[in-house]
Amino acid sequence: MGTTVFTIANQKGGVGKTTTAVNLAAALAEKKIHTLLIDLDPQANATSAIGIEKQAGRSLYGPLHGEGSAIEMITPTAYEHLALIPSEEDLAAAEIELAQMENYLMKLRAVLEPLRASNGYRAIIIDCPPALGMLSMNSLAAADQLLITLQCEYMALEGLGQILRNVDRLKSAHVNDGLNLGGIVMTMFDGRTNLAKQVVDEVRQHLPEKIFNTVIPRTVRLSEAPSFGKPIFAYDPHGPGALAYRNLAKEVIERFGLQSSA
Repeated sequence: MGTTVFTIANQKGGVGKTTTAVNLAAALAEKKIHTLLIDLDPQANATSAIGIEKQAGRSLYGPLHGEGSAIEMITPTAYEHLALIPSEEDLAAAEIELAQMENYLMKLRAVLEPLRASNGYRAIIIDCPPALGMLSMNSLAAADQLLITLQCEYMALEGLGQILRNVDRLKSAHVNDGLNLGGIVMTMFDGRTNLAKQVVDEVRQHLPEKIFNTVIPRTVRLSEAPSFGKPIFAYDPHGPGALAYRNLAKEVIERFGLQSSA
């Protein structure tokens, strides 16, 4: 069975990365797949989007410095099969401090090892900061699968190229030989514009096996849900956003052979 670690990354902000991390995690949990969401972004948007308050000393900041374990930081959520390791502002300091440590790219991998070994979760989903700094690079070094969120807009492919070059660098340096590009999630799709359709078609042409069939629409409900501290399934369970993330979860389950814990 084992645990699959997914990291959701993009060096750009505002591309639906946290929305995807939170709602994909919630959709997998809805399918009775034990899922752990790790908020590695100091802004803690994933933490608040799932309805958890930021608390000092509850993030991976301590474990990354050798104090405490990741398992101790796990916080239950209001949703069955879904747990969280929250973020806090201290993680911003980790960006600088990690660079001064030995094996600085492998810190997160080591911190997550006991979690993997415990087999308590089928899926671990890491939400990264919107920059390719130390925390994001650590999450790439710790992951099995990279999921990239791309906004359906002009220049999206440029951002994609940048991330893929970083993945190649990590692999050629043997930091994480096992890292795969698990898939590309097209987000903020507006069916009324030709541009959105063109961007999706372009990515399909470049990476046909990698792009998910499910395209996440741009909806008011999806953008409102985090301010209510709820995943889309609790806020607007029958809307197009919830439908899209349920379909994405189905694709992820099939593509990566995730089985429910029931």
